[in-house]
Amino acid sequence: MNKKLAAALSGGAVLVLTLSGCGDDGDDKVNDWAKKFCAQAQPQLQKIDKANAAIGQKTQDNDPPAEVQQTDSVAFQQMSDAYKALGTAVGEVGPPPVDDGEATQKAAMKELNASSKEYAELKTKVEAVDIKDQHKFSDGLKTIANELERISTGGNQAMKKLESGKVGVAMSKQKGCQKQPASTGPSGSGATGGDGSAEGAAPDAEDATRKDSSDQDASEKDSSDKNSSGKDSSGKKD
Repeated sequence: MNKKLAAALSGGAVLVLTLSGCGDDGDDKVNDWAKKFCAQAQPQLQKIDKANAAIGQKTQDNDPPAEVQQTDSVAFQQMSDAYKALGTAVGEVGPPPVDDGEATQKAAMKELNASSKEYAELKTKVEAVDIKDQHKFSDGLKTIANELERISTGGNQAMKKLESGKVGVAMSKQKGCQKQPASTGPSGSGATGGDGSAEGAAPDAEDATRKDSSDQDASEKDSSDKNSSGKDSSGKKD
């Protein structure tokens, strides 16, 4: 049942997640604005990604309802906090230095704060779902998934405007606002943790190889010593 939730979430992150570097350099003021905003946005976007991944991992029908409920509750709270922080970030960096920048800023803040509130409401709703009755639990998740899909597709006009024109081009060049590759790490690893884990695993593999080689050398040496000892015992003693 969480599969529908995961599918709805795939389009639920703010639009800056879809940006990729392209376009002209633009002007310095716009680039500076984008740099400041994306620096604050990056940890929040990673938090949203992590929450989405957590829900996606709980997609099996045989997962205990209590675990699914807990996972979804925590994820919705994380997304609510992240959207609120993104709204704060837009406010703190000020209006983008373009035409209608102040109106665009206010509209984006309003939209992000509204999303934060809606995810908080989803958290309350998923916590109220009956986990003792599998049928009621499944129906409850369907309702939440429909709500989530509405949230994901119903708005975003303000964010689309924020990400258009010079501002969008400038944001697309900032790593913090670019779509990050999906993490292939184990459960609990963040988007940035996957690469770190992979790099950290290499020395362990080398150590293991060296250990195996050392063990083999030691074994061969013991065998040689035993053969040498056997020859001495059968021959003359000094």
